[in-house]
Amino acid sequence: MTVTLITGANKGIGFETARQLLELGHVVYIGARDAERGEKAAAALGARFVRLDVTDDASVSDALATIDAAEGRLDVLVHNAGILGDEVVDGPAALRVFDTNAVGIVRVTEAALPLLRRSPNPTVVTVSSSAGSFWAVNNPDRPEFHVRAALYSASKSAATMLTVQYAKSQPDIKFNALEPGFTATDMTAGLPFGGGRSPEESARTVVRLATLGPDGPTGTFQDEAGELRW
Repeated sequence: MTVTLITGANKGIGFETARQLLELGHVVYIGARDAERGEKAAAALGARFVRLDVTDDASVSDALATIDAAEGRLDVLVHNAGILGDEVVDGPAALRVFDTNAVGIVRVTEAALPLLRRSPNPTVVTVSSSAGSFWAVNNPDRPEFHVRAALYSASKSAATMLTVQYAKSQPDIKFNALEPGFTATDMTAGLPFGGGRSPEESARTVVRLATLGPDGPTGTFQDEAGELRW
């Protein structure tokens, strides 16, 4: 059985990723800050719940210790937790957005590394964004050209770079990041673009990268069509 942890998985892309991986036979741990929402989501899917706040070191440590005690290893880690941030751009807002979208990746990855090293095919997937891509935000043909979300975009640049650097420093573990596509979720509901693809569609790219074989790529940034410039 493949043991998978997904952060921020009580709704949206994370929830749908959990559903699809469960259908493939994974043992899925839904990580969520809110215990009530997380337990409800896990019960609805037949997954397992672990309380996990990516901005809290103790919470992260406790969550991985729980998985260690129950499973003894971790095969797949999906960094899905993220926030858009509000329109205010100041120091406190920057700290809040980066703490969740970038520093949270470091916290969870570092805590998970000992468990991932026990897996025969360890894989880490980061839900990033082309809103953090120099190529995309400067390309008038891309939707990211019109995004005005400085802190979110900068934090996603950091998330993608962390993916590359972890891939280099941990050659025995696959690390890949992805652009899921503009998705209709609670986080994007307030944006002026409207619409968006379904979480089910966006989750397919997460699932593809989460189920790579031992010879799969590492250190890449992809969408549903393959590797992207960034």
